[in-house]
Amino acid sequence: MDRAVSIVCRPEVARGFALAGLAATAVTTPERGAAEVAGIIGNKDSNVGLVLVDEDVYAALSPELQAELRRRALPIVVPIPGPTWVPQVGAAEAYVAEVLGRAVGYRVRLR
Repeated sequence: MDRAVSIVCRPEVARGFALAGLAATAVTTPERGAAEVAGIIGNKDSNVGLVLVDEDVYAALSPELQAELRRRALPIVVPIPGPTWVPQVGAAEAYVAEVLGRAVGYRVRLR
């Protein structure tokens, strides 16, 4: 039997999954996401084999439900980290300087 993938995450992350061709359930609060996950795993007729869950949603699951998920074979529930919006300018600038240095033949200072 083929198994489906279900994704429960924030709206901005759901758009990224949609670009990859995967449908995701967008939730605005971790509590709403926890209710969505409980509904997915509580559906005995579902063919879901893998549930990808935003880490904030996973943290909102009750400790009892988290323990049950660790004991169950299917569906496998995997918390996924959300995106970080902190710009990493230093690393990007160092990479660009390295590429320019190799292309030009000498070290370039950006600034």
